[in-house]
Amino acid sequence: MTTTAEAIALVAAAHTADDLFGGDRPHRAYRRLARLLHPDLVPGPDAAEAFAKLAGLWAAWGRDSETVITTRRGSYRISGAFRRGASAVLYRSGDDTLLKLPRSHADNDLMRREAEALRTIAWDGDPLLSPYVPRLVESFRYRSGGVERQANVISRAPDGFVSLTEVARRRPELDPRDAAWIWRRLLVAIGTAHRAGVVHGAVFGHHVLVHPIDHGLVLVDWSQSVPLGSPLTALVARHRDDYPPEVLARKPATQGTDIHLATRCVAALMGERVPAPIRRFVHGSLVGPPRDAWRLLGELDGLLEDLYGPRRYRPLHL
Repeated sequence: MTTTAEAIALVAAAHTADDLFGGDRPHRAYRRLARLLHPDLVPGPDAAEAFAKLAGLWAAWGRDSETVITTRRGSYRISGAFRRGASAVLYRSGDDTLLKLPRSHADNDLMRREAEALRTIAWDGDPLLSPYVPRLVESFRYRSGGVERQANVISRAPDGFVSLTEVARRRPELDPRDAAWIWRRLLVAIGTAHRAGVVHGAVFGHHVLVHPIDHGLVLVDWSQSVPLGSPLTALVARHRDDYPPEVLARKPATQGTDIHLATRCVAALMGERVPAPIRRFVHGSLVGPPRDAWRLLGELDGLLEDLYGPRRYRPLHL
């Protein structure tokens, strides 16, 4: 949607606020429409009429979608979805937190699994590496409409972070030097979890958030995680071909499970135009992934230094 005519048609066709603002970014949708329809910017009765309807629907969205959830630890005022996933919806619940609710109470176990994983990593992991993993603020049961669901309140990545799925959309093929820092930090994230005895189990592009300029990384959505040595019990169907064979055979998940997934994730960013040594390194990490992310990180650093020399900062321009 790029023209005022398109915006007028979209607003005219809307019957409810959800028709316009029911996506992942309601505030962004409103701002975009408002810029195209505001009377101070666009003359004409059609745009003015559409803007008045837009304002009314936006006000209704705020009234209808706002919910206050009070627990023993505090109150969370939520309105509109921040992100909608296959099994859960994330809502803004504060300046730097998100409230996560499963779409169905049948997925309560996924929320409990995430909460347990984040607690374990916080207790047993290295505090210096905590920025690589969300912080669990609170986990509680929430009853609405006669249905009880498990809710998690988790820290939200600061503004400027984007998923690797979004990186791939904007930059279909990364220079291996740009992919290198992502790979390194991703190995730190899963290595931190492994030291605490947790396998993430779903290291895919939409679960990896990076800051292109600051080179930060956060590995999110721990709802498919399991303790080391336990088989994965929940798989992401659209990524079935990305899992290593032992996962599909219901064998115990190991450190190699996450390393395999992380390698595929980063390899997809680089495409085919990579130096032969990196191609061989990727192949080895997929065919026989080691069970030590920290050792693999050391080997990767050695390879990168041989190819490119000492590490230098490279902003990732999207």
